[in-house]
Amino acid sequence: DIPFFLPVRRRIAVVVVPLLWSLFEFSNGATAWGLIFMGLGGIAGWRLYMADWDAVRASVQQEDRS
Repeated sequence: DIPFFLPVRRRIAVVVVPLLWSLFEFSNGATAWGLIFMGLGGIAGWRLYMADWDAVRASVQQEDRS
């Protein structure tokens, strides 16, 4: 719900980077950190998927008009 995340590439990066980092942690044997970063990526993906981006875009446009 934050206008910073309106561009799709930022949303994708916020989800992919922690997931890739979790793979790195798993490959080094740090299972706990891998699970933490996998969870963070999953939560970020869920929150960004469920957000109403049309409403965010409309509020940004309304603020620009004022």
